[in-house]
Amino acid sequence: MSKDRISIKDVSALAGVSAATVSNVFSGRKPVNRDLQERVRKAASQLGYLPDRAASQLRSGRTNVVAVLVPDLTDTFFATIVTRFEALAQADGYDVIVASSRDTPAIEASRLEALLAFRPAGMIAVPCSNEVPEALAAEAQRMPVVLVDRVALPCTVADTVTIDNRDAGAVAARHLVEHGHRDIVLAASRMSMSPIEERVQSAADHILRETGRHATILELGTNVDEGTAIFARWLERHDVPDAVLASTNVTTLSVLSTFAAFRIAIPDRVSMIAFDDDAWMRARNTGLTAIRQPVEEIAEAAWDRLRLRMREGVSTPPVSIVMNAGLVVRSSVGQRIPETAALALRASPRPAPASAAADEPLH
Repeated sequence: MSKDRISIKDVSALAGVSAATVSNVFSGRKPVNRDLQERVRKAASQLGYLPDRAASQLRSGRTNVVAVLVPDLTDTFFATIVTRFEALAQADGYDVIVASSRDTPAIEASRLEALLAFRPAGMIAVPCSNEVPEALAAEAQRMPVVLVDRVALPCTVADTVTIDNRDAGAVAARHLVEHGHRDIVLAASRMSMSPIEERVQSAADHILRETGRHATILELGTNVDEGTAIFARWLERHDVPDAVLASTNVTTLSVLSTFAAFRIAIPDRVSMIAFDDDAWMRARNTGLTAIRQPVEEIAEAAWDRLRLRMREGVSTPPVSIVMNAGLVVRSSVGQRIPETAALALRASPRPAPASAAADEPLH
């Protein structure tokens, strides 16, 4: 004989709480302290209780689901944000659905339509361009939305969480200049994206101001293989620069792939600073000096804003949260010898080999 479906009343009886508390734990409509949440979830697990999402949606007009839209799930920066966001949402009783726009506006529009069909309680989105999609901007008037990373500030559509890209670019450029580098390539993904333009232009401004030299800005795109081909073609026609600053983890991989193909050693022949501090960047014989974005803190701030909006609504003006990135110094930036010192060094007598010194008699 089939077993009757487990209900909220069964869970509330086993957990020793009210049915309303069980409902709030699984719906997120009202906050429930962590101890009660654990009791309710433990009881639900023991009984095999599964919330009826469809019935809940019919009653409330929305699901207990939050949506996430990012440009590329193979990009470790976005993947880390999604992973952390999923953990935070789950801890608060929400399910998460994720979609990738593949950095294409047409696909972005299609993915948005699919995500919004779930009638999510809220959404976190990283647009694939500076423009907030019309469908998302319209939905943000009714549904809590938080925009992350690729946002042109100020934004009047929704809450935003970004980093200070101008400061990040200047910090990286300063490190290269302080190490004597003058011929510097700035490897951008797409300068049409506001965060990239800000960090690259800020770096270029600092280099010009401190050295009197114009940095070379190369757009490598958002695909590793395509970026590698573009940078390789450039290297075939130009001398190897003093240093390269890569503006994203994807452009970092493109630059490294090109250097490997040309057998260009870091930092012996060229120095390099990466953007984003992925684990593999320190798991190299030559660890990469990198600009580290506070990725987990970005995800936490975005979730805090979304959770607050889901509880209090979207009637108050949007809030902008700007965080700072930091420089992680490793061994990929060498000290460049000034040209005058290099000429003097080449002109000076060479020291005697160690073996010759060893053969001299002791006095």
